[in-house]
Amino acid sequence: MRRQGWAALCAVTTLVLSGCKEREVAGTWSNASGSVALSRDDSLLYVVDADNGILAVVDTVRREKVGEVRVGPRPERVTVGPDDTVYVTNRGGRSVSVIRRGDAVEAARIPVGVEPTGLAVSPDGSTLYVVNSATRESAARGSLTAIDTGSLTARWELPLGQEPRGIALLEDGRKAAVSLFRQGDVMTVDLSNVDRPRVMRDGTALNTLANRPPSAFAPSPSTGTSSQPGAARGPRAFRARGMVDLLGTPDGQRLFAPVLWSREDPLGGPVDGNNPGPGEQMYGGGTPCGAAGGGGVVAVGLVAFDATGEAPRPVVDDLDECKPPPEETPDYPTSLIASPSSEAPLQGPAAAVVDPTGAWLFLVNQETNNVAIVPAWRRSGGDLMSAGSSVRQVLSVGAGPNGIALTRDGRKAYVYNAFDHTLTTLVSGADGAEGLVREQMPRLTLAGDTLAPLAAQGRRLFFTALDERMTSPAVVISCASCHLEGREDGHVWGFPDGPRQTPSLAGRMTTSTAPFHWSGEFSELGAFMNATVKDRMGGESLDADTVAKLAAFIDAIPAPDNAARGEPLTASQARGAVLFKQAACDTCHSGVAFTNNTNVDVGTFVRSGVLQDAAAVITAGLNTPSLLGVGRTAPYLHDGSAPTLKARLLNGRESNQHGLTAQLSDSDVDDLVAYLETL
Repeated sequence: MRRQGWAALCAVTTLVLSGCKEREVAGTWSNASGSVALSRDDSLLYVVDADNGILAVVDTVRREKVGEVRVGPRPERVTVGPDDTVYVTNRGGRSVSVIRRGDAVEAARIPVGVEPTGLAVSPDGSTLYVVNSATRESAARGSLTAIDTGSLTARWELPLGQEPRGIALLEDGRKAAVSLFRQGDVMTVDLSNVDRPRVMRDGTALNTLANRPPSAFAPSPSTGTSSQPGAARGPRAFRARGMVDLLGTPDGQRLFAPVLWSREDPLGGPVDGNNPGPGEQMYGGGTPCGAAGGGGVVAVGLVAFDATGEAPRPVVDDLDECKPPPEETPDYPTSLIASPSSEAPLQGPAAAVVDPTGAWLFLVNQETNNVAIVPAWRRSGGDLMSAGSSVRQVLSVGAGPNGIALTRDGRKAYVYNAFDHTLTTLVSGADGAEGLVREQMPRLTLAGDTLAPLAAQGRRLFFTALDERMTSPAVVISCASCHLEGREDGHVWGFPDGPRQTPSLAGRMTTSTAPFHWSGEFSELGAFMNATVKDRMGGESLDADTVAKLAAFIDAIPAPDNAARGEPLTASQARGAVLFKQAACDTCHSGVAFTNNTNVDVGTFVRSGVLQDAAAVITAGLNTPSLLGVGRTAPYLHDGSAPTLKARLLNGRESNQHGLTAQLSDSDVDDLVAYLETL
């Protein structure tokens, strides 16, 4: 797929922000992503701060904050329409705030679905599209809401897959691509009929294409794709997840999706899956093909999609191919963005944008506090930082960056650092600095901390893949690399003691539910954290102060919004509450955290196949997990083998090993699920 034209010439001869301009820009191209957006004339910068619940307004010429608008709870993203109206998704408020240019207050707050995130405005400005992580009726599906920007009322709401997150418009707004956050895939929606949208494709072959060789793997319990090692396949398999954003090139020919590639094959350091030896971390580091520890368990990725057909088509590398590049280098970035050096690690992609020429892509990495500049249409060249990486430059920014906006002349970029509430300005180096981008100092402070000091420090520790107390240069991983956003990732990891799904930490009173871990082998929180950080992440032994900071943040992570919770209970939920006790669910799932913190065998151990539960674990049983927020944490069980709560109750219902379920009718199961979803 060799691309010809102006942007390719720019990619070879100049660097982004140097003034090389694309001849034609599609009306659907966006110059911003995440928490930052610019007015149409670039004179005003809009920044949402989730902690403070505000939209900050910055004069870009004077480089000072000139206004602040109170919006809804936990604002997530911001965009600007053709008429300079500003729209903000309030993830904690099931709403979108509307702010007219120059106003100090909202013009309106529009109700939408549960935990709205991504948003986009049609090229003609008539329609605002909002992606909702879940609907008000069900946590199993998200939705896309279309809002008439004239009347500020919803036209329709279209159900989508589980946990949709980002959106990009295609073909002048006649189609939309929507990312699925935990599944790591893209849906396509037909918007050509303004009143009757439809889902055209509910996914792509992304994970299959990224793991191409014939597979002798067993099916993954969480994804249905291959996950176990086999002779025909090679040592590693990967799955995309954490797909938070979608961004298009100015010509509309390509889409890009930052992702995290996660290992699906058994972990343990060496390729043969044995336990790590002295000096080796279970999580390894680097790319799938090398570096310390035998290959990374979580790696930054950038998936390219051909957007010229009926639906976006993934254009990806085989992540397990450890061989020289083909003679004709592909005209898209490597699907796995390797860190160019140990001094410039990359982890936690949170936002991205393509520059106005279409030649360069800015990738914002929240866990390494930096921005990587990557060629959008090539992967080699003498201007790149190293032979093993397709990165042109890495720029350090503030703590926890989660948004970026580029001026329309391509000469400045603004990055918001959410954890220290500061704004970084990046400027062109075309004044003689070999075309390199540099930071314009000082950084501008836009807000202050609302978290308690201990929790604020704990958040930085939780999200850092830089601090050597938490990880090492060979591993480059954070707590958030698996516990996405402090929640879960829907992924099952192949640990030496058996398959283990990432549990959610959000709103679950986690630090009060000792003993810890799926096997309950740690009686104290510090011992559990040390085992994870030191033995798996490559960090150091944590002192009591560091453990206290991490614990304070974990306790402060807000629970996911729950549309099923309300007062009073519905008739079905009330019947389910009675059944919860009749089936003796409350014997183990008791108390305010819905766990008695004891180990039990509920008949779910994996006793066959390549990846089995260890004998010692089977003997001891598994620790009873909290049910708080359980409705938003699919799939279920320690091995992720139950895609839904109903599937878990139906599978093994007759055994009475996981509660007294044999007497439950199908309608009883529905009522019990309805109650569980309220917790």
